[in-house]
Amino acid sequence: MDETQEELEEHFQQLLTELRNNDLQEFREHFLEMHIYDQGQFYQSLEKKDRQQVYSYLSPKELADMFDVIEEDDEHMEEYLAEMRPQYAAAMLSEMYTDNAVDLLNELDKKQVAKFLALMKPDHANEVKDLLHYEDDTAGSLMTTEYVSIVANQTVRSAMYVLKGEAQIAETIYYTYVVNTENQLVGVISLRDLIINDDDTMVSDVMSERVISVHVGDDQEDVAQTFRDYDFLALPVTDYEDHLLGIVTVDDIIDVIDDEAASDYSGLAGVNVEEVDENPVKAASRRLPWLITLLFLGMATATLINHYEELVSKASILAVFISLITGTAGNAGTQSLAVAVRRLAINDDKDNNFVKLIIGEILTGLVTGLVTGITIFLIVGIWKHNFTLGFVIGSAMMAAITVATLAGSLIPMVMEKIGFDPAVASGPFITTLSDLTSVLIYFNIASMFMERFIGS
Repeated sequence: MDETQEELEEHFQQLLTELRNNDLQEFREHFLEMHIYDQGQFYQSLEKKDRQQVYSYLSPKELADMFDVIEEDDEHMEEYLAEMRPQYAAAMLSEMYTDNAVDLLNELDKKQVAKFLALMKPDHANEVKDLLHYEDDTAGSLMTTEYVSIVANQTVRSAMYVLKGEAQIAETIYYTYVVNTENQLVGVISLRDLIINDDDTMVSDVMSERVISVHVGDDQEDVAQTFRDYDFLALPVTDYEDHLLGIVTVDDIIDVIDDEAASDYSGLAGVNVEEVDENPVKAASRRLPWLITLLFLGMATATLINHYEELVSKASILAVFISLITGTAGNAGTQSLAVAVRRLAINDDKDNNFVKLIIGEILTGLVTGLVTGITIFLIVGIWKHNFTLGFVIGSAMMAAITVATLAGSLIPMVMEKIGFDPAVASGPFITTLSDLTSVLIYFNIASMFMERFIGS
């Protein structure tokens, strides 16, 4: 039965009291009966002196089970490892799933990594070393080597025997991968198939030979996309010769999706959205570079307006609509940017050529610009009793929205083509760029119709 938040907090308080009262038996009983996620939440809420007590009450294996859950969610992992005895920390790392231990060690400097590897169990240390050399954000960096594999020329009975023997250390047993004598991936069989088929049935007769796999060097976004497309719980990872190297499990992909979403949000906002609890000075230091860059880009807009100072002095009414046009165009550009980043993230552009997408965005910009332009044309014409002025504002609005829509879609696509993260084309950047182009369009159109509405 699930605990309410209030009940959970009471449980945490009880555990803290037992911990500080040195009530070992009661603490262990109540702590270990909790869900592992809740154990992690309690551990992360503790002060250092209380965590030190936890280390003396829990075995490395019990702590490892908890760290397998929280290792992606806490930025203080380096601090936690540093406050443990090195032998205890190494023993805990040896008990963690290999991919999670690798993620943890990647947060440390090389000297610390070498120290822990020297203290870890040799077999586990070797597995960790094998994974540490893979590039970040690839299938190789995500995969675990704790999986179950069998050969095709054995019976279901012998396959179940292998599965039972390795199930305790495997990260998942829902899929069992079939390899040949050279460890090349040739098939996959589910736990369901092993259970429902006769013991004497050959694995080769019931396995599926159509195996979806990912390459060890594939980008984590592509791996996540494969999970999304096929709804898998795990995917095998192979090298160029189809040798089975490991598997990626869905829990790691959820973390990838979360990280990629945070990265996209950060790019669209021009700020690190993970800085929620940072101190003001550190948060400001992260935000200032973008703001200063955009400030100089904004100065270009101010300089452009200054260039048309004589025009504004002759027709001061033009100044009233500057923010209206730039703001609306900026909003249109941001909308287009969000759609473009999302399209690239889910790879919807695979079946569409570049020219077709650009034409589509131009038409979208023209339609939205035309409707918005006609609307503002009527409003200004009626409001100021000057439909020439309304036409200038409406035309500028339509052109500015079309250009902003095209830029919001084109810039991230170009960045993706040349190998940069399209989310870097952030909302503030597109908005500021739209301001510049909108002002240029607005005053050029106004110059052409100057004599028609000046003094009206």
